[in-house]
Amino acid sequence: MRKLLQSAVVFLLLCIMMQSCGIEARLKHADKKYTIGEYYAAGKLYQSVYANASYQHRQMRAYAAFRQGECNRLDNDPRKAANAYYAAIRSKYGNDTVYLRNAQVMEQLGNYSAAINNYNAFLKSHPADLLAKSGVEGCQQAALEAKLHPKFEVQYAGEFNSRNSSDYCPVFMDTEGDALVFTSTRPGKTTRKPSAITGFLQGDLYISEKNVNNQWEKPRPMEGGFNTDLDEGAASFTQDGRTIYFTRCPVANGQNLGAQIYTATRSAGEWTEPQPITLFKDSTITVAHPAISAHGDTLYFVSDAPGGFGGKDIWMSILQNGKWGTPQNLGDQINTAGNEMFPYVAADGSLYFSSNGHAGLGGLDIYHAIKTANGWKVTHMPPPINSNADDFGITFKYNQQEGFFSSNRGNTKGYDHIWRFDKPVNAYVLTGTVTDNHRQRLGDALVRLIGNDGTNAKIRVKKDGTYRFSLSPNVEYVLLALCRGYLNQANRLSTEKVKESKNYSLNFTLIPIGKPVELENIFYDFGKWTLTKDSETALNALVKILKDNPNITIELDSHTDHVGTAEFNQTLSEKRAQSVVDYLIQAGISADRLTAKGFGFSQPVTVDAALAKKYPFLKEGAILNDAYINTLTPNQQNIANQINRRTEFRVIKTTYGLQ
Repeated sequence: MRKLLQSAVVFLLLCIMMQSCGIEARLKHADKKYTIGEYYAAGKLYQSVYANASYQHRQMRAYAAFRQGECNRLDNDPRKAANAYYAAIRSKYGNDTVYLRNAQVMEQLGNYSAAINNYNAFLKSHPADLLAKSGVEGCQQAALEAKLHPKFEVQYAGEFNSRNSSDYCPVFMDTEGDALVFTSTRPGKTTRKPSAITGFLQGDLYISEKNVNNQWEKPRPMEGGFNTDLDEGAASFTQDGRTIYFTRCPVANGQNLGAQIYTATRSAGEWTEPQPITLFKDSTITVAHPAISAHGDTLYFVSDAPGGFGGKDIWMSILQNGKWGTPQNLGDQINTAGNEMFPYVAADGSLYFSSNGHAGLGGLDIYHAIKTANGWKVTHMPPPINSNADDFGITFKYNQQEGFFSSNRGNTKGYDHIWRFDKPVNAYVLTGTVTDNHRQRLGDALVRLIGNDGTNAKIRVKKDGTYRFSLSPNVEYVLLALCRGYLNQANRLSTEKVKESKNYSLNFTLIPIGKPVELENIFYDFGKWTLTKDSETALNALVKILKDNPNITIELDSHTDHVGTAEFNQTLSEKRAQSVVDYLIQAGISADRLTAKGFGFSQPVTVDAALAKKYPFLKEGAILNDAYINTLTPNQQNIANQINRRTEFRVIKTTYGLQ
């Protein structure tokens, strides 16, 4: 019995050892795949190790989980990466880089608060780390940029995209903008295996052209020696469309050899056989993502060559005597400890590229770089060009603010697709309403618009008193509202230095001629005629009316309530009217245009429709005299007295100074 028990124990130990040896072998195999960049294949192996390793091998499980997360992150699957990183953290993975990586995928998923927490966890032991600092800055920047007015409009470019494949890196073939070349992993005529790096089919170059109806035709594979059973894509063309540069990933003995840049030329509609170009003396250095300058003499590209700043950097080489010169790294204003990829040279010579090392919204973001005397000035492209997903491979139609880019936004399977963008012409629209002082709309009014660009337009308002004008940029305007029986009213507005579309609203309130107009918000000390500080706004508005209409004269009328003697109220009202006249004279209005009159309580208010609506206890047509006020409650009497206490003005003449 003892021998049987001993045999069972030995057998169990052997099984555990064999299982352990099998898992370790699988882990070594996964590490080898990871080292040569076959992330998809390596990720599957790490997942198997994590699932089969016992809890006694906690560190092995934690390492496998972390490496699985790395593979998922590098294969643009942030959700799976986040799950794997959390598994590594739960298994007490000993390298706190897991917090940095988890922060990056949280940012890519748009969970900025979780991303900041993970960045800060990493910064505790790495306070000077530039990637983590940029990550925190990017998360904070995301909230600010979300509030900005979009400078571009973005739409899904469905005519180029396939359903269960990736389509990316669009580029115009020439300055005409009638042919678009892009990379696609859709099934094609060539025999291609799924990439060990991504798990998708390897890329081919496709082209779509506009037909006579200006519509994009169905994409087709590029003709010539471009599409082989290797991975190809990320093309760039000279302005005349006769020379192409693109990336090809050669394989030898089933092993990925990195990437190389190939070129071909077109003559009489036929492309020559693509040939590799030499940039580094060491042929094992990977070079990819070419971007040729407008004149064809400068080539920007991506490489992880020694002497960079970490990850993948953007380099440049200048064509000299028919050969490409020694590559130059673009420096730390462009390159970071992260990855800088997919450069594109615009017609004006400025550079666009994608990075996950600069502060951004998550994943790869697109940046614009302008060469200055002090180096490169780099700016982040605002939403909706950038998102929390991967955004890259932008191209502009020649000398225009429209084009295409690629992104995996909104795609749960991680497929990249092509999106179009344009920068709409700024629109400046003015709308408003013309009413009288009782807010009744004047359907027979006119609005005149005069601009310092020569604009002189006149429009009749609609029956509901509304009007609408389309304005021009960088113009100073004067507007004048006119209506028979009313004073004109002028206003100004400007579209100068307004860089974005804007809707303006400008309403006019016209003053009737010969009818009393109440000056609202005129206040006096109790029982006195001294104007309070709170009256200045209304009085200054009256000053403006008089200055806008220099040919009118007005009468200032003051009224009191029924409290007090008739003699006292008469004197008080006369002095209050005179106080208003004195203010207007001090503001520069000629005294002979102004007349002051006091009426005491001799002209109580007659309730109109507006007052009856505002105070339902008042009956329309009722006169607010003693007899009527005495029928009201004490609180209602206070309101009626307040209505009777008023200062009004009437336009007496409209020909002052014209005789």
